[in-house]
Amino acid sequence: MKRAWVILPFLLLFITTAHAQAAATPDTVKTGIYVTSIHDIDFKQKEYTINLWLWLRYKNKDFNFEKYLELPQAKNVTKLYSTIDSTAEGIYMLMKLQCVMKDSWTIKNFPFDKQRLWFSIENSQYDASSLIFVADTVGKNFDPRFVLRGWQIDSFTLSTAIKAYETGFGDPALETPHMDYSSFRVKVSLHRDATDLFWKMFLGMYAAFLISFICFFIHADNIDSRFGLSVGALFAVIGNKYVVESSMPEATSFTLVDALHGITLLFIFLVVTISVYSLKLAKANKLKQANRFDSIAGIIFLVLYLLINAYLINKAKSG
Repeated sequence: MKRAWVILPFLLLFITTAHAQAAATPDTVKTGIYVTSIHDIDFKQKEYTINLWLWLRYKNKDFNFEKYLELPQAKNVTKLYSTIDSTAEGIYMLMKLQCVMKDSWTIKNFPFDKQRLWFSIENSQYDASSLIFVADTVGKNFDPRFVLRGWQIDSFTLSTAIKAYETGFGDPALETPHMDYSSFRVKVSLHRDATDLFWKMFLGMYAAFLISFICFFIHADNIDSRFGLSVGALFAVIGNKYVVESSMPEATSFTLVDALHGITLLFIFLVVTISVYSLKLAKANKLKQANRFDSIAGIIFLVLYLLINAYLINKAKSG
């Protein structure tokens, strides 16, 4: 009898500790996704549209994802289909969504850019102390038959994380304004099939450069023709730059587009400079020397321009 009284406090302590640990352990929500389509990628507006099936398995009916499902990066969410099944094992929820997602593009190497599209969900009512997402990785996560026009999918990754909010959302019970929410995330890595797009965008710029290059084959004392071609090529390159940048989001960094157009403008300026020097030689009755200078300068000019362009383009492709 005495032994029972000795053991009883330890038994009560064990039960209390186990109950506290159970209360402190958040419920899990097994979450899976199957993407059927990614389309309408708007590079200018920094958005894209994704169609997907989303399913969730959980036991706590208070989670109510029908009401509390949150997509932090979504501009617009349309629920095309939704169903809920309740069993002894818990709740199974399946829905089909069409979402317009916002994203930030990496345009430093445009049009040879590589992008990462992010899709994430949270429960707006329950934080990480009550709810934790677990990724369902069984089977495929996207339809391999759909083709993302102009892009190639490199990887499709599911993950979970804890997202911190440095605010208490007005809760006076919190000592510090900080809350953590569990997040289920999808990362789609892709790269652009850019060869045709590159020539479509920069063909006008290269045509302008070749027009300015023709100046080396015009007689040194024919200053009007040489300057006229160079100035025309200069405005053509500037016009091409505005056309290309009109299809891109605003960028504060120096991009491949800026580099290629800047190099072309610099070389056209060099054509004008060379033409001035050739004219100076021609006016000094050194016509033969002027023609020789044009021939040598033209070869160096063309080779140097092609090498710089090749370097910049290959660097963008490998980046």
